[in-house]
Amino acid sequence: MYYRALIVWMIIALAEVAHGILRVRLLNRRVGDHRARQIAVGTGSLIIVAITALTLPWIAPATTGDALAIGTLWLVAMLTFEITVGRFVFRVSWKRIGADFDLRHGGLLGFGMLVLWCAPLLIGKLHHLF
Repeated sequence: MYYRALIVWMIIALAEVAHGILRVRLLNRRVGDHRARQIAVGTGSLIIVAITALTLPWIAPATTGDALAIGTLWLVAMLTFEITVGRFVFRVSWKRIGADFDLRHGGLLGFGMLVLWCAPLLIGKLHHLF
């Protein structure tokens, strides 16, 4: 189950990278970077839910605990990926990384991470997998 969950996380990560590229190339120019990032949390969440809905039966969590473990795996992997790539590949400052999560300044990435964590549980309940 965890091997399959990790494969699906890689699919989610690749989809989110493509989503980010499209955001920068298409949306940033029209609405600005900050607003584009806010909009992208919503569209990125839809991508996560869609991929989860298509793949969760294949991952086959048997219990609520399994679904929460998958969500936790995805959350830790995505946070590690986001911070590592942002900080060490794109040289984004710690302040900028933190701003994406800061609700006081319109940072909504925390909501996207919440969707990522909850998606296996919610989709699993909807699909009656456990």
